[in-house]
Amino acid sequence: MKAASVSQLKKELAFRSQDELLELCLRLSKFKKENKELLTYLLFESDNEAEFISEVKKEIDEQFAGINTRTWYFIKKSVRKILKDVKKHARYSGKTETEVELLIYFCAKLKSFPKPIHRNKTLQNLYERQLQLINTKLEKLHEDLQYDYRLQIEEFNL
Repeated sequence: MKAASVSQLKKELAFRSQDELLELCLRLSKFKKENKELLTYLLFESDNEAEFISEVKKEIDEQFAGINTRTWYFIKKSVRKILKDVKKHARYSGKTETEVELLIYFCAKLKSFPKPIHRNKTLQNLYERQLQLINTKLEKLHEDLQYDYRLQIEEFNL
């Protein structure tokens, strides 16, 4: 079965009643955890972006605290998982400011990690790619926000 395009889905959803849309959303939320998380964000957390960011930062802190530091393999695997979660939350928000703030926080946590990341080429490359992504995203923001985020980057010595 081939999935319909977004425009086809939009046209079809326009013809559905409110009850049918509600039923479709609930059914969709039952199939994938990400669908349920996105729906939760849209319904409960999108109104207060600052609270959402602080919750994600707490989650990042917990994940970094739980990293197994015995071998570089486990560290790399855990850091990649944390980055995947950060990007997922940024995608839910859809706001460049949120993505930049979360990526800056992730890079700051990674840089302050107990084992120095410059000893591992993979982690160093991951860190540098995220810094490049932050700089690319910063160019899309308003000048005042760019200045504020650049101050944060300097504060963390990223």
